Amino acid sequence: FKLVCSMVRTVGIVGYGKVGQFLVKKIRQTPGLELVFVWNRSAAAFADADDWLRARVLENLDDFASRGAQLIIEVAHPVINQTHGAQFLAAADYMVGSPTALADAQLEAALRAQAVAGPHGLYIPAGALWGASDIEKMADLGSLTGLKITMAKHPSSLKLVGALGEKLKEVADKPGRHVLYEGPVRPLCALAPNNVNTMAVASMAAHNIGFDVVIGALECDTSLTEHLMLIDVTGSGSPPFTVNTVKHNPAQIGAVTGDATYGSFWSSTVRSVGRGAGVHII
Repeated sequence: FKLVCSMVRTVGIVGYGKVGQFLVKKIRQTPGLELVFVWNRSAAAFADADDWLRARVLENLDDFASRGAQLIIEVAHPVINQTHGAQFLAAADYMVGSPTALADAQLEAALRAQAVAGPHGLYIPAGALWGASDIEKMADLGSLTGLKITMAKHPSSLKLVGALGEKLKEVADKPGRHVLYEGPVRPLCALAPNNVNTMAVASMAAHNIGFDVVIGALECDTSLTEHLMLIDVTGSGSPPFTVNTVKHNPAQIGAVTGDATYGSFWSSTVRSVGRGAGVHII
């Protein structure tokens, strides 16, 4: 990928798990991007870091502004958006890598309003969502009337909590396809915060109907060696406009993130420049 501007873009990374490590490596290799900080909840993640990376480790997240990042990318945990999202957006363009946090209606409204007021933009990486820009275009026109995202994964790839976690335990070792949840995306985000970011992105793109109308279906299947996704779009008209997409994303057993999603996230990173105020699905 080539950067869309000639100036050096300073970047801060919040979270040093698999996606964070991937981004740090790519930024380090890319002319025109400069890593100015990386933060992780546990400093143990940097135990084997070289001198270059150690010089960029931020010990206290509250000190982020001192590093002068022009783009801050959160790939840590949804709660970071609650505690620091508004501060990040006040200081820099901000990319939300855990968009399930935005299922909190108050947080979504606050960050949307702040982004629209500017001067910085709120960036939502499309990630695994195929056709995100087309969904957003329909929402902008008011012609989107329905959206359903069905995701099926190997049980070991699912990190669920509460009643949904208990339901997964009951069927995890049983062969066949099992429907764990089907309903509005908003309550699902709290029960599967690490697994349904794609549904959250879809709900943000489909802003005219949002988290309460977009439907999410989460399924598990022990035979899967991929992340399977069905995207069903319904538009206005009689008969209605429809698009049905099936996406196969190869993934290792137990992996939360599909292989192709890393490349998509990187593409979003290098394209997150020069778009100004507002909310940008990218």
